[in-house]
Amino acid sequence: MDKNLDYWIDQAIGFATTYGLKIIGAIVIWIVGSWIIKKLLKAVRKILDKGHYEESLKKFLLNLMSALLKVLLVITLLGTLGVPTTSFAAVIAAAGLAIGLALQGSLGNFAGGVLLMIFKPIKIGDFIEAQGESGTVKEIEIFTTKLNTTDNKEIIIPNGALSNGNIVNYSTEDTRRVDFTFGVGYDSDIKKTKDVLFGVVNSHPLVLKDPATAVNVSELADSSINFFTRAWVKKEALDAAGIDIPYPHQVEIHKEG
Repeated sequence: MDKNLDYWIDQAIGFATTYGLKIIGAIVIWIVGSWIIKKLLKAVRKILDKGHYEESLKKFLLNLMSALLKVLLVITLLGTLGVPTTSFAAVIAAAGLAIGLALQGSLGNFAGGVLLMIFKPIKIGDFIEAQGESGTVKEIEIFTTKLNTTDNKEIIIPNGALSNGNIVNYSTEDTRRVDFTFGVGYDSDIKKTKDVLFGVVNSHPLVLKDPATAVNVSELADSSINFFTRAWVKKEALDAAGIDIPYPHQVEIHKEG
């Protein structure tokens, strides 16, 4: 019995001698490393807050950074304990490559979402046209962007395609040009017609003086001379009037008889 006890005591002393300092070192590294990670994440959070990035992007980037730093901390701990980390790192790299290949499309959408949130070509509430669709931006997520159409349908566009394609943003500028087309008979006086159109448009209180209104002959049609009239107005006036679709309007007036 005494021999067995002596054996286990010797084993414990040998283990403590061999691994005791390593375990203590690993504990110290974990405590210090966790503290450093916390401070780094706090600093990055402040930088992101100053940049006014979307909350979803900030949360995702912080979580990703936290996960990567903790993986590095664990690898460091394993190395401190004497565990070979070369093969371990190789396994992680191979797994990352496999996951990356499997999620190629999703990674492209993720990258597109990051670009949209950093460069901000659109924001929630903007009326845009992209990828053959148009609507008001409802939500910008990491992988997709949601639009609401004027007839209240939800459209989900992958961010990869959205960030790599053309985007027409109708909400960026604070003025809007409204286009009208008027058709008059061939016996009409062209100068007088232009003067009348100028007078009617420029007398409206919501039409801006700068940029100036334009009235010109646009087409000699089969039965009429068509004049295009272009006037600039404040976009807020259109919004207040409940006009949601900021496309050019065309009106044709034909003389009877």
